[in-house]
Amino acid sequence: MASLHRIAAKFAELAARNEKGLITYLTAGDPDLDTTARLAEAMERAGADFLELGIPFSDPVADGPAIQKASFRALKKGVRVAAIIRTAAQIRSRTGVPLIFMTYYNPVLQYGLEKFACDAAGAGVDGLIVPDLPCEEAGPLLEIMDSCGLALIPLAAPTTTESRLQKIAAGARGFVYCVSVTGVTGARERIDTDLGQFTGRVRKYTRLPVAVGFGIAGPPQAAQTAPFCDAVVVGSAIVQIVTEQGSSAVDAVSKFVREIKSALK
Repeated sequence: MASLHRIAAKFAELAARNEKGLITYLTAGDPDLDTTARLAEAMERAGADFLELGIPFSDPVADGPAIQKASFRALKKGVRVAAIIRTAAQIRSRTGVPLIFMTYYNPVLQYGLEKFACDAAGAGVDGLIVPDLPCEEAGPLLEIMDSCGLALIPLAAPTTTESRLQKIAAGARGFVYCVSVTGVTGARERIDTDLGQFTGRVRKYTRLPVAVGFGIAGPPQAAQTAPFCDAVVVGSAIVQIVTEQGSSAVDAVSKFVREIKSALK
């Protein structure tokens, strides 16, 4: 079964080693679900501390071009939520790190809130990120997720107001995902946001760990971001490697993940 404790235990383990965590993202089903499972397992072996699986959606408003295209490819091949949950169970049987789904509210709603949470928990998934679900409307899903032992992980942006940060923190579970830039996901050469000021604002309202994502293109950006958070999230850069190499991407992705993890130590 899924457990919030797996997320908390991983952050505690990292803190005990004075180490920052690495959260790696894959679009589930691109190029196929078998490759997704192989990549996930390889990323853990290469040093990923958390695995984030994106459930494709036809209108991924928070995602940049790389992840949008990967989502569309997966949907075109007929990849659906139930099959992704089965793949998550397969990954869980072979890995010990926390597993997190990232998707939009529509696929969860269509699947059924309670059924989604129960099935995800049964597969060993630990958390869920829903970029288009505002905290004011998250109550029904949060209640169900809590009952299943799943973390509903919120996002905060540099433009988020103090009063809204308080609301976000009040409903946060697992950790708070801080979006490093305004706009969509995508690897960037530089991040201009004052991350120290931003994550400092978030930490005023929560004792949960803070992760920073959106825009981290490789080891240099990861190393620059690490002092201001407990974990960094790398997605688009990994998805781009998979886009270029398809089912042959395991070695290249593993090498990339090892380099980023090394930069965080």
